[in-house]
Amino acid sequence: MFTGLIQGKGKVIRVEKGAKGVKFCLRPLFQLNGLKIGDSIAVSGVCLTVVDMGQEGFSVELSPETLSRTTFSYIKQGQEVNLEQPLRLGDRIGGHLVTGHVDTIGVVTDRKEKSENIVFTFSIPDDWMRYVVEKGSIAIDGISLTVNRCFSKGFEVNIIPYTSKVTTMGQYKVDHKVNIETDIIGKYVARLLSAWQKKHIDEAFLKQHGFW
Repeated sequence: MFTGLIQGKGKVIRVEKGAKGVKFCLRPLFQLNGLKIGDSIAVSGVCLTVVDMGQEGFSVELSPETLSRTTFSYIKQGQEVNLEQPLRLGDRIGGHLVTGHVDTIGVVTDRKEKSENIVFTFSIPDDWMRYVVEKGSIAIDGISLTVNRCFSKGFEVNIIPYTSKVTTMGQYKVDHKVNIETDIIGKYVARLLSAWQKKHIDEAFLKQHGFW
């Protein structure tokens, strides 16, 4: 489990394609403490397992399923990524609960400079917009952000200079693809309500369950 508060960036220094997926070697661009083989780490919002450690950095492997759901099918050598190690019991949750299980890919449709901030508009598939709410939380390439506004085909977020500096987001231009994870609480609520709707909720049902 993660918070969406990015610790720093890393650089892809090698991409190895195999029959069963892809292996990346990543070099952290900051001091990454205590990382070892077998640990989980969020790479641009995707929870991955460290499979190798070396002088160059660390390596992770991606299955065909992960490649099909994320932007990693487009990744190139030299590209920068966001890195976050998982929560430990007792840590503060400064962002929101992020699982590292990407829902879909979003696309930058607009970028505007506003004072020192940057306002981005993203489009995502219609099926996922029902989990995006104004002033709710969303993870974009692993970054915990607040939704400013929702539109019929997408949503808007604002990033401050610190976020632009510490993460890869300041580099994004129109048409850039990103990993999107919607709020896990919203998904569970939607699932629960869907199950209830199938039970034909009426006055009798509410009375039976103590709501009347």
